[in-house]
Amino acid sequence: MKIICIGRNYAAHAKELSNEVPKNPVFFLKPDSALLQKGKPFYIPDFSDEIHYEVELVIKIKRLGKNIGKKFAHRYYDELGIGIDFTARDIQRECKEKGLPWEIAKAFDHSAVIGDFVSKSKFENLEDIEFSLLKNGKVVQLGNSANMLFKVDEIISYVSKFMTLKIGDMIFTGTPAGVGAVAIGDHLEAFIGEDKMLDCEIK
Repeated sequence: MKIICIGRNYAAHAKELSNEVPKNPVFFLKPDSALLQKGKPFYIPDFSDEIHYEVELVIKIKRLGKNIGKKFAHRYYDELGIGIDFTARDIQRECKEKGLPWEIAKAFDHSAVIGDFVSKSKFENLEDIEFSLLKNGKVVQLGNSANMLFKVDEIISYVSKFMTLKIGDMIFTGTPAGVGAVAIGDHLEAFIGEDKMLDCEIK
């Protein structure tokens, strides 16, 4: 199982980090050791002084696929959920400045928090799904899949050109604007619509 993360998929988020808006999906990987299941606390690692939250819609791949046509991509997932892509922003910034890969800032243990999944049939329109993140009871991120630069089916088709998608793979589809730092004692809650899907204490 692998975790595929789409970067810069919301124009406002790209802008807040002074990144260019991409012409094609930008993606990177996290290992299975990055997973942190719903309800478990996240412990801030000692190698970073600037851990940022990034809330994202997540899809779970249900069948094996390679070179998937966009018009067939909807057949490869049935469930949709929410997750948090934790990022060591200070380390990422340093890597970027040196022109180095920045997996070290993204792929560390427990950097991919996963919440509940629900059937995609619950949603009338997959391109109009509102989701949000609360920190200590205050909304810090509010997004809608309508604002994705690259929609889910396009992401699946594009990624599958380069690597085989396998059953159980998860795709984090990108984060909206509003990312920020966490500190010990913070409480994060992620929602799809009005439904709470994820709850995480910061230790």
